[in-house]
Amino acid sequence: EIFAKENPQLSKKDYVLILGDFGGVWDEKTLEQDLKRFSELPFTILFIDGNHENFDLLESFDIKIWHGGKVRFIKDDIVYLMRGQVFSFGKKSFFTFGGATSKDRARRTEKINWWQRETPNDADFEEAQKNLEKADYKVDYIFTHTCDETTEMFLPFFSFSYRKILKEHKYLSFFEQNVKYSKWYFGHYHIDLALPDCKTAVYKKIIKLF
Repeated sequence: EIFAKENPQLSKKDYVLILGDFGGVWDEKTLEQDLKRFSELPFTILFIDGNHENFDLLESFDIKIWHGGKVRFIKDDIVYLMRGQVFSFGKKSFFTFGGATSKDRARRTEKINWWQRETPNDADFEEAQKNLEKADYKVDYIFTHTCDETTEMFLPFFSFSYRKILKEHKYLSFFEQNVKYSKWYFGHYHIDLALPDCKTAVYKKIIKLF
């Protein structure tokens, strides 16, 4: 809401992308009310999935093709960008790969506040490879929720509790090694930090891309 007030020139033709843990698709009973605050914003919300999502509810929305990739329209102005997709917006392209493993999953209850689908799997990785191959493994931007193995090691000490190399980090390392990109943005770690190799951890900042 603050960003909207500071940028009155924005319209529904402008997009603000959330890098996971959107939070609007969580409780079916309160879904319409939860989404209302986002639809009332002057711009369109795009989001990838994080590790804190109700995947049963999220995956109940139909899959459609939009700007070259698979999406689920939650509302006309709230769009979930699925894992392993390549999207084109004018002359810009970007690759999306959401999901991560919750470090506190042992304290959560499955189907209540934790879903196994939070963690990317081999089918997601194969979907990504297929779409990246069509794009000749070249995109302008990469948007993910977590990061690759090397980047994990660059994170500052106060994020140490997250540091455990998991399967999704290995998937992302493959993208790091094989995809030509200009910028890579990811969420998950609750920090705003520029990192080597043109990567940026995003938490509270809203960064203009194009």
